Amino acid sequence: MNDSISTPTPQQVRPPPPPPPVKPSGQQITDIDSLIESFRTMTAEEIVARGFTVEGTFDQIDDPILLGPDGLPVNTWREGYPYDERMSRTEYESLKRDLQVELLKAQDWIRSSGHKLVMVFEGRDAAGKGGTIKRFLEHLDPRGAEVVALNPPSVREQGEWFFQRYVRHLPTRGEMRFFDRSWYNRAGVERVMGYCTPDEYEEFLRTVPQFEEMLMNADTTLVKLWFSVSRREQIARFTIRRIDPVRQWKLSATDIASLDRWDDYTQAKLTMFDRTSTERAPWNIVRSNDKKRGRINAMRHVLNVLPYEDKNLDVVMPPDPLIVGTPDALPDHGETW
Repeated sequence: MNDSISTPTPQQVRPPPPPPPVKPSGQQITDIDSLIESFRTMTAEEIVARGFTVEGTFDQIDDPILLGPDGLPVNTWREGYPYDERMSRTEYESLKRDLQVELLKAQDWIRSSGHKLVMVFEGRDAAGKGGTIKRFLEHLDPRGAEVVALNPPSVREQGEWFFQRYVRHLPTRGEMRFFDRSWYNRAGVERVMGYCTPDEYEEFLRTVPQFEEMLMNADTTLVKLWFSVSRREQIARFTIRRIDPVRQWKLSATDIASLDRWDDYTQAKLTMFDRTSTERAPWNIVRSNDKKRGRINAMRHVLNVLPYEDKNLDVVMPPDPLIVGTPDALPDHGETW
């Protein structure tokens, strides 16, 4: 019997595996700033190859989370935000249901009184306008509540009075309209991207308060909301749209081109607020880095504006002043660099 211990050949000797990297709780090693610089030229495959993925089950499809190469959430939503934690889904769903009941009461009042409601949803790209509109409409009677989201103007529309294409979609008595972007395209993307002339831009700023005054004099409540998002959070949301096939349609060439024009859009926004926020039709900013918190407070704001009957004041409390307010009340507008 051979008691000697055989020595493995060199091919049999394997070095021990390296220890797993230490990931302190909450620490981010994702370089979102480098992603900002390279995003415009990277394909979805290249972004995924760098380790970015999207987390979000089917029932969370509207609130996906971007995960970085370390497997941790890219928590860009926290920058400049007044809360350290997102609103929980449990709290959100409970508040949303109660507010949607109130929205139905408001719709009944609009219908029975013959009043009209026009809501303008504007803001940075990927700021959460569409998702908020969806929650407003979720349980409303679609026969009296519609979304207006227009394509770029046709050749014929370009030759019309500027407001004409929007007038076609205004509500009649007893109806509500939700404009997912609006005539304020002229004050934002058209101004910044050169889609209108300086004279057309100036004429818009001069006449839009008159146009809105006519609407309000015709038994119409006009609510104008600007949805803000910080720049790094915007990039995180753009990244989700680029790598998630079901959201890629939301990312346009204009969105990508806007990455180089953040400051230009900021100046256009400030001018718009200064020239078009009036006593009867003020702008209100919704800080929406936390989408759920933004949606809840946008609903509260609108319900507080409408004088409908049987309003439950335990539900329709004033919106959180840290989340919704006029440009003067929220000086940074929730859009930090």
